[in-house]
Amino acid sequence: MIKICFCTTVPFTIKSFLLDFVAYIHEEKGWDISFICGEDDEFGKSLPEYIHYYPVKMRRGVNLDGLRAICEIKRICKREKFDLIQYSTPNASLYVSLASKSAKIPVRLYCQWGLVYVGFHGIKKRVFKAIEKTVCRSSTWIEPDSRSNLEFAHKEGLYPAEKGSVIWNGSACGVDLDKFDISKKEEYRKQIREAYAVPPDAFVFGFVGRITRDKGINELLEAYRRIRAEHPNTYLIMVGREEEDGTINRELYDWSKNDPGILYTGYSSTVEQMLSAMDCYVLPSYREGFGTGTIEAEAMGLPVIVTNIPGSKDAVLPGETGLLVEKADTDALYDAMKQMLFEAKKYSEKGYSFVKENFERQQLFKYLLEDREKLINRYLR
Repeated sequence: MIKICFCTTVPFTIKSFLLDFVAYIHEEKGWDISFICGEDDEFGKSLPEYIHYYPVKMRRGVNLDGLRAICEIKRICKREKFDLIQYSTPNASLYVSLASKSAKIPVRLYCQWGLVYVGFHGIKKRVFKAIEKTVCRSSTWIEPDSRSNLEFAHKEGLYPAEKGSVIWNGSACGVDLDKFDISKKEEYRKQIREAYAVPPDAFVFGFVGRITRDKGINELLEAYRRIRAEHPNTYLIMVGREEEDGTINRELYDWSKNDPGILYTGYSSTVEQMLSAMDCYVLPSYREGFGTGTIEAEAMGLPVIVTNIPGSKDAVLPGETGLLVEKADTDALYDAMKQMLFEAKKYSEKGYSFVKENFERQQLFKYLLEDREKLINRYLR
């Protein structure tokens, strides 16, 4: 029986991007499936019985636990003799690529869902780029989740042009159109707006993701502050965990917490409902592997504003489903948001069909499984 293992630094990534695909593999192939990720008893108890869970302490950031994690993962790999091991997220990718190569796992698949070093500067950027190259060299194959990131990686010399590919049209897990059901949009819209006391006639901008500098939060808050001063009947819904990492402008953040037009909702497992309350989705991120939130917003018929960076730009049809702005450009973001106040409908009509034709989840899973079979056949047989 084929043995396949999925690895991330924290369980949340597996829950968000991999569990549904793993269930698809189990149903279609019945392969032996394992997870390696951070320690979480509740996560372990929640997994179906067909999944083997190997918790390994892997803290985010640079720390001394790395060597111990590499040794522990190597022991697991040598004992379990996986045919294919797939890894993503920075720490897990470094530890697992080195450990699985040393353990002689034949297929070492790096799912390159974003490049962390592009947001750094100076020696820190050089160090993390070197780490990225190490992961790529230790992997037998590399799969970014967007074509523009594949092109960027080749230009950066992270791995040669003949190494790496993008499955179908990209994205880590596509969009589940049963969950993101546009026919329920009006029902959800009414419910969420009533719950948060947002007037039916208000124009609502929205963001989904981590509340941190790299997501462009400083630019988003400043651009919205200008919009709000000119158009009081506008709101901004911020869906996601707030990260107290000191990267957000303190004055802006304090203002946003006191402005009744800005609603911080925290993490939501019903993003489709939150999106339905919005009139325009905004993701002014500095770096993205792809930008799953963008295609989820388009699936719910929302126009989008995203930055013109690798990954994010692959999730939009510029001028048709949304607008592109340059990263870290508050003026451009303000102009785009102001344009959407008057032209949102123009950009909302093609989003659903664009997602259905290019990112529907079950179709992506079919292509992903075919790819895993090809890799196994290439390196094992």
